[in-house]
Amino acid sequence: MTHTEHDHDHNEHDHPHAEINQTEKPTYYDMLETAIRELLIERKLFEADEIRRQIEVLDSRTPALGAKVVARAWIDPNFRKRLLANGRTACEEDFGITFYDDTELIVLENTDKVHNLIVCTLCSCYPRPVLGLPPDWYKLKPYRARAVSEPRKVLAEFGTTIPDDVEVRVSDSTAMVRYLVLPKRPKGTETFTEEELADLVTRDAMIGVVEPKLENGSAAHV
Repeated sequence: MTHTEHDHDHNEHDHPHAEINQTEKPTYYDMLETAIRELLIERKLFEADEIRRQIEVLDSRTPALGAKVVARAWIDPNFRKRLLANGRTACEEDFGITFYDDTELIVLENTDKVHNLIVCTLCSCYPRPVLGLPPDWYKLKPYRARAVSEPRKVLAEFGTTIPDDVEVRVSDSTAMVRYLVLPKRPKGTETFTEEELADLVTRDAMIGVVEPKLENGSAAHV
């Protein structure tokens, strides 16, 4: 669902370690997760090793994957076209990124006339295959509500000022539809390699709250 600002639609070592203990009482959701996991294993719907492997895969996903996708789109017009047409397929075919359900990935391109901002107003739906786990602020109710009702103020709090003549579009993620922002390529990066471009792409830029920028200019690449 898309809104605009006007339409709110270890190795061995001999030094000692502190003993590992559970110091806090498990929360309701901790106990719920443990109960469901143990029940799934007891019913032989999943093996413990399978659950462990899936957790390891999820933990391996970081924004660096998404940054590579963005950098490729900046230098390869054909890939960019395919990415915008079907984000999931392009990520699978060119980067081998795996999706474990039927989730759709829609890539939204920032332009001189449109700036995209991503939110999940109901919970924290997020493009984890390409970005990993969402930041804590993304899951908080104030962000989820204000991103829709006052997106320019939210962006300003991240240090991002959008000109008045640029439309701000807020896209609301769902259980089956996730969004990724393709930010504008920073000026002065014409001589950058794909890897150097990827280094400029942050997680927050792919959510839409900031824009990629050169920290120290482009003198080293002139």
